[in-house]
Amino acid sequence: MTTTKKDLALKISDRLGVKKQLAYEIVDTLFKAMRDSLVDGNRIEIRGFGVLGIKPTKPKPAARNPRTGEIVYVPARRKSYFKAGVLIKKALHKPLANLPTGNTTESSGQQANGFGTPPSTGLVS
Repeated sequence: MTTTKKDLALKISDRLGVKKQLAYEIVDTLFKAMRDSLVDGNRIEIRGFGVLGIKPTKPKPAARNPRTGEIVYVPARRKSYFKAGVLIKKALHKPLANLPTGNTTESSGQQANGFGTPPSTGLVS
C-alpha cells in the first residue's frame, strides 16, 4: 500500500485533533520546504528517520543507447538519495515471522517481486 500526503494529513489530524485542511497544509508546507532545501543542495537529516541528500554524478562520455547501440554523451547531473536511520533499519530487519499476517507477499498471493509473476532470472529461453 502506498501512503500519500493526504493519508499523512489525516493521521496528523486524528492524532492532534486539528482540522483536516490545516493538517494537509502543514504536510504540504513541510514537503515544499524539504524539496526547496534539496534543490538548493542542502542535506536533510531527521533523527530516527534518515538522511535525504543530493549527490553529483560524473559525466559519461561513452554511454550507449541500448536500442540503437549509438554512443551518446550523458552530462553530469545531481541525483537524490535516502539513507535510512537506525530506527527504520531496526524495524525493517525484524524477521518476517514477527510481522502481523497480511504484510507478507505470501499472504497476498503475490510473488517475490510484488507483481504476481515469478521473478525474472534475466535469461531468455
